[in-house]
Amino acid sequence: MSPLQKVMRWAGMFALIGAFSSGTLHAEEVTVAVAANFSAPAQKIAAAFVAATGHKAKVVVGSTGKLYAQIKNGAPFQVLLSGDDETPARLGKEGAGVVASQFTYATGRLVLWSRQAGVVDDKGEVLRSGHFDHLALADPKLAPYGAAAVEVMATLGLSASLRPKLVQGESIGQAYQFVSSGNAALGFVALSQVMVGGKIAEGSAWVVPANMHSPLRQDAILIKIGKDNVAAASFMAFLRSDAAKAVIRSFGYEV
Repeated sequence: MSPLQKVMRWAGMFALIGAFSSGTLHAEEVTVAVAANFSAPAQKIAAAFVAATGHKAKVVVGSTGKLYAQIKNGAPFQVLLSGDDETPARLGKEGAGVVASQFTYATGRLVLWSRQAGVVDDKGEVLRSGHFDHLALADPKLAPYGAAAVEVMATLGLSASLRPKLVQGESIGQAYQFVSSGNAALGFVALSQVMVGGKIAEGSAWVVPANMHSPLRQDAILIKIGKDNVAAASFMAFLRSDAAKAVIRSFGYEV
């Protein structure tokens, strides 16, 4: 029986983690590919996972589209924490992912954010005013949050008027950097990037209503090359734990 099958069979996940911690099973290393919007929570979850299991965990961050391409080209990732649910499903259909392992680990929220207080109002009317030079977003072809931003602009009927002001980052992480550095006055970023302790850490923001774009369901999947990796199976299990869920919620995600 493979490690993945064992995880799926054992409902008592913490019994499995306890076995790892006590040294019953040999410690291994898992490399986790993580969508840029989930970088901060992933680092915290990885640290908690290492402490709980004794396994090693390496986090590699990038846009979902870029991570997909890397996996298809043989990158040594055992787990993908995607920014959407379509990419893991695609990997499963193409034989690069273990279909039975896929599940939604978080649902994200999009936010229009400026590092300056008073720039973004609580209804996003600043987008209609046009009183800004640049609006940052992630590349919608590579990043689910970028695609969501495009949907929001279309829903508001502002696609044409905002197009000349758009600056695209490869990932939501780069879009955030554009705004954080002041190169863009405001931008569409992930709520998780600007939330600390349950509130917006600085600047001004409009949390976009969830009904203005497709749900940002973020799925995890075990990559085929990791199906016999004990640490990879354990990480997938740990991601469902109360400890991991608490971290995820603290960054503004729904679980």
